[in-house]
Parts: sequence; structure tokens; C-alpha cells
Amino acid sequence: MLMEIPVYLFTGFLGAGKTTFIQEALGAKEFNEGERTLLLLCEEGEEEYDPSGFYTDAVYPERIEKEADLTPQLLTDLLMKNKTNRVIIEWNGMWDLNTLYDSLPPMWTIYQQMMLADAETFLMYNTNIRQQTFEQLKGAEMVVFNRCKHRDTFEKWQLEVHKICRVANRKSQIMYEFGPDDLIMDTIQDPLPYDMSKPLLPIEDCDYAEWYRDINENQDDYEGKEITIKGRAVTGGDLEPGKFIFGRHVMTCCEADIQFAGMLCKTSSERAALLENGQWVDIRAKVKNEYDPVYEEVGPVLYCSEVEDADPCDPEVATF
Repeated sequence: MLMEIPVYLFTGFLGAGKTTFIQEALGAKEFNEGERTLLLLCEEGEEEYDPSGFYTDAVYPERIEKEADLTPQLLTDLLMKNKTNRVIIEWNGMWDLNTLYDSLPPMWTIYQQMMLADAETFLMYNTNIRQQTFEQLKGAEMVVFNRCKHRDTFEKWQLEVHKICRVANRKSQIMYEFGPDDLIMDTIQDPLPYDMSKPLLPIEDCDYAEWYRDINENQDDYEGKEITIKGRAVTGGDLEPGKFIFGRHVMTCCEADIQFAGMLCKTSSERAALLENGQWVDIRAKVKNEYDPVYEEVGPVLYCSEVEDADPCDPEVATF
């Protein structure tokens, strides 16, 4: 019987404080209950680990020199070699996280993913290598900004980095560290751009991406709501009469990740038959969460009472 292997993944760019954080975690009694730990080092950091500061001797560092070396077989071999039952990964922020996800052996499960960031350099990294920054934020359950300074300008800076984090991940915890015992949790509220207390939700063109993400993350909140919204109609394929896909292209991070973000609509067979593939429409629809073969699971279905021809959105690609 295969045993589940918990994986604790620490991401961030060089100098973000990953080594220091992991050193402290491995030195804390609360994080160590006798596990034999495989410590995978994927970059040559500025700091060195001090094994004498670990709570237990059962920590086995192994260095991964190149991203191309990562394979399920290599990771399995390292686990077996050291007879470990837990894995901590200090990730190289310049490597593609999908390489790691694709290389995890069966039963290796990411229990926690944390991103550490240097407050002084985060915005620079986000500007220059946005894709790598976004990918690390997207999977992080917690983001820790260490080396925070300049309390007089902190509020303005915080709003900027908060928005960057929330575009990638609405549910991660965000923490700001000014010193060893000087931590601030992010408590900024992110209200939706429309009033969920109303039975009718007019979704503005500029709010499509936010609406699409929220309705998929919080389906029950939209059950029975009526919406008005603009997007494209996708027809043809194996869709049954009276069905079409409604959506828009959404850019989450950069041009390379633009994807069509749509959901199933139902209307009269006659109206659906008149739609041209890709045409822009204004719809008024009621949301029902139900199973449909298009989704192969329960998802939000838009029951349209109105489907009208419309001019394209400007810009056509929705962003957060």
C-alpha cells in the first residue's frame, strides 16, 4: 500500500528569505514530530543551512542542480535513498512550477505552498518577470513579505502589492514582516464591484473577469440571481439545440495566458440557431447551478430570457 508523502513547498526569488524561514521551521518543535525529512534544494542561496539548529538529525538535504533533472523517478529515488516520509522543497523562483507539479510522484501531496518575497524587490520582479511571479502567487496559501520598511509609505505600497496578490489568488493569506516580532496580517477587504444583495446584477464590461472568477469560486452565492452581461456566443460542435457557450477572452497575467473564459447558456432553440459563432451579444439570464454534460459536473448555467446583438467590448480582452 502506497503511503502519502506530504510536501511543503517554499517558493520565491533569490534573496527572498526561504532558507532562513525553512531553517527556523526545521528548528521548531511544533513543526517536527519525528518525521524523516527530505530537504530538496533547487538553488544556491545566499544563506547556508545550519544542521546544528535543526530540531532533529533526521533531515537529509539533496540538491537539484537543473530544472531538467526533475523527474518522478529522481524524486522517488531520493526519497527511498534517505528513507524519508516528508519532503520540504526550497524552490528556484526562476524555474517553471509546472515542471515540479508534473514531476511529483504518485502519492506526493502538496500540504502547504508558501511564497516568500523581499518587500524591497517584489515590485521589480513583478514588472520584469511577471509570469514567474504570478505562477508562484497563484498556488500560495500564504505570501510573506519580509524586510518591510518605511512605515510612512507602507499603506500605499501595501495596496499595490495586495492587488497583485489578489489577481493571482483571492484566498491566500498575506503577511508583512517588519522584524522578528513585528508582523502585520493583511486585512484589506475586497468587495465585489456589484451589489450581491440585489436580485439583478448588472455586470459591467470592465468587471467580467472578476465576475467570472467569483461565480466559479462561489457558485451557491449566485443561485437564482439574474444578471445582465456582454460577451461572445460560441456555437456549433456537439452543443444541443438551445445551448451555446457565452464568454470572453480573459488575460490573468500576460498575453501568453489569454484564455476563453465561458459558461453554458440555454435559450430557445430558435434564438440559438440564429447566433453566429463568435458574435457579441448582450444577455439577461438567471443563474442555476446544475449538472450538464458540457461541464461533466455541477456548474453555473445561464438561462437566458434575452439574447440581443451587441457591439464588441472595448477592449475585447477582459482583465482584472
